[in-house]
Amino acid sequence: MTIRFGIVGCGYIANRHARHIVDHPGAQLISAFDIDADKCEKYSSEYGAKPSATLQELVSHPEIDILTICTPNGNHHEIAIQALEGGKHVLVEKPMALSKAQCQQMIAAAESNDRLLFVVKQNRFNPPVQALKRLIDENRLGKLYMVNLNCYWNRNEAYYTNSAWKGTKDLDGGTLFTQFSHFVDIFYYLFGDIEPLSGVIANQNHQGLIEFEDTGCFTFRFNSGALGNFAYTTAAYDRNMEGSISVFAENATIKIGGKYLNTIDYQATNGFNISDLPISGPANNYGHYEGSMSNHDKIIHNVVETLNGRESIMTNAHEGMKVVEIIEKFYRIGELRS
Repeated sequence: MTIRFGIVGCGYIANRHARHIVDHPGAQLISAFDIDADKCEKYSSEYGAKPSATLQELVSHPEIDILTICTPNGNHHEIAIQALEGGKHVLVEKPMALSKAQCQQMIAAAESNDRLLFVVKQNRFNPPVQALKRLIDENRLGKLYMVNLNCYWNRNEAYYTNSAWKGTKDLDGGTLFTQFSHFVDIFYYLFGDIEPLSGVIANQNHQGLIEFEDTGCFTFRFNSGALGNFAYTTAAYDRNMEGSISVFAENATIKIGGKYLNTIDYQATNGFNISDLPISGPANNYGHYEGSMSNHDKIIHNVVETLNGRESIMTNAHEGMKVVEIIEKFYRIGELRS
């Protein structure tokens, strides 16, 4: 059956959702809502949808099967709960919410209303990530020794001054929520849960622009006993530099790199080198900055296939909550030492 979508929030990322909904043969965009009525009108007209005058009008629309939430981070949980209680499935952009407690409320609403709750983590679809995941699932790597995650990006002044919510604690939440939750998700997706050991965070280059850190360094331990390092910044000069994950294991050393975990930069394996990967899609380009890989077409396809009973959710709500929980742990230990 055709899956009928509604969209809340008509900003940058909502354009990517709408484009792939419109292009998918099994999907249809019915309506959209934004607190800026003029923006909503223009957006809806561009994608052949009807604007809703209020959020409640969108939530109660009888033709909509699933609501896609593309609003500021701090609004995700409230809107999701309203949609779930209104009988809609929900697809929520990253991060799922800004606290584990909020995520738990969202999951409770989904379960009590027998609705599905999808979380956008598009980097899981990156070809190098999927190739490494297959090696892990096949137990090819052997014992895991260490994982090193580096995220060196640039977010300039315009990124924050052009937005009313980015950089704020209440609606943005922090650099780990908005910029790097995808990367936290990837090491959790590949290697499981962690416990932070030490960390420090600081605002090195965005004073007066943001209410939290732009740089952090953490050490942690996986439940398997392997060690981890995580270094990140949005203060890289001029442009994004790198988003990489290096894996050191009994039978392999592999680095997935590029700017967005989209290339194999190094590998030495016990006879199972990764090769013949599909070409990764382009990064999300927002004009004055770039975001993570653009795999939203695969997200929309997964929603359509899951709601038709042909696939399972790529990132379910419990996994989305786990990423938020890990970020909260990092911030607690970082705040103690910053």
